[in-house]
Amino acid sequence: MTVNTPALCFRSKKILAPMVRVGTLPMRLLALDFGADIVYCEELIDIKMVQCKRVVNEVLETVDFVAPNERVVFRTCVRERDCVVFQMGSADAERALAVAKLVENDVAGIDVNMGCPKEYSTKGGMGAALLSDPDKIECILSTLVKGICKPVTCKIRILPSLEDTISLVKRIEKTGVAAIAVHGRKKEERPQHPVHCEVIKAISEAVSVPVIANGGSHDFIKEYTDIEAFQQAAGASSVMIARAAMWNPSIFRREGLCPLKEVMQEYIKYAVRYDNHYTNTKYCLCQMLREQLETTEGKKLHAAQSTQEICEVFEMGSFYEETTAILEAKASLKAKTQDKDEQMEDTDVIKMAVRFDKREYPPQITPKMYLLEWCRKAKHPQPVYETVQRPLDKLFCSVVTVAEQKYRSTLWSLFLPEDYKYGTWDCPNQNPSMVHLVLYSVANSVLC
Repeated sequence: MTVNTPALCFRSKKILAPMVRVGTLPMRLLALDFGADIVYCEELIDIKMVQCKRVVNEVLETVDFVAPNERVVFRTCVRERDCVVFQMGSADAERALAVAKLVENDVAGIDVNMGCPKEYSTKGGMGAALLSDPDKIECILSTLVKGICKPVTCKIRILPSLEDTISLVKRIEKTGVAAIAVHGRKKEERPQHPVHCEVIKAISEAVSVPVIANGGSHDFIKEYTDIEAFQQAAGASSVMIARAAMWNPSIFRREGLCPLKEVMQEYIKYAVRYDNHYTNTKYCLCQMLREQLETTEGKKLHAAQSTQEICEVFEMGSFYEETTAILEAKASLKAKTQDKDEQMEDTDVIKMAVRFDKREYPPQITPKMYLLEWCRKAKHPQPVYETVQRPLDKLFCSVVTVAEQKYRSTLWSLFLPEDYKYGTWDCPNQNPSMVHLVLYSVANSVLC
């Protein structure tokens, strides 16, 4: 069910642009702290997102979209729910819609990247590659607008000719999008090339939907007051800031830039609080340091190999210890509560603390194989397995039904890779301890 929230307005807004490896949760929250009105996440590819499952992380108080390899692809929280726009890379309308439906209740809007010129985006027909296929652009955007309740936007670059650019944006407008973000450069141009404000202005005059100007960091935006100057030069409804915000997110602060070290320390607080991977944290901090990377502090940051080491570089070791202790305590309490709840449930299930020991079985033979053979000999139906994974620690537990009786081990465990190496398990989630329990019960005449 879609949750109805106030529609996101794209007029007179200062927006954090989508930036790969930069637009993760800590940076988005920091930009909001400093005054950004809307924040875009980094471009996330539709093929990766459709494989994700939505997980409520009660320890971090976030919503995580987790890939099959347990990597968190997208993490968000209540704080940004009404102002975060999810940007995806897609070249397929139905897949784009599937992703949008997956995330729409946790974000304020959906954006399709149609301007990135980098190979990782264009090689799949996404990003700037879409600019040469207006029919596909129209199909993707129309499908999204009709299929979800949240506003849909797209981000484009300008085409070689003004006439073609105007023709494209008018066609985009007809799909029903809520806004169009325009990076004022052609796909072959780079940040050192001048931004074409006159083209953004012509686009703004040609359509009635809000136009968001992007690309002003090099030529215009050095401090907060420059944002308005860029907006006026481009004749745009709003401004989207990328590199100037990456270098110092306090660019959104009306009172002016904050000292960089303070900004970095605030960023680190969010990174620790929301368990951001240290490599991503390190990357973003290096972007902020820029020319200071050769200083003593910069060299220590470059050498850091964990979040704790990053914190120590910025004299935040105590903060790291205190925050991680709090999170670990919450995780421990959650695990105990979950175990207690489980003990109160399923009174019809036989439970024992039985652990699987592979040494008790010949090579390539598993408890499951023994159990299946036993059922055949006893003329019982084939065992039925139900498996769950605990989000907190990624451990598995299964219930098996054998001869109309349910069994499970009270011990949660990791799946053992060697047990599926030879194809001996139907599913890597089937806990060997649970099957071992049934065999133990059989040996003790529970089933006889």
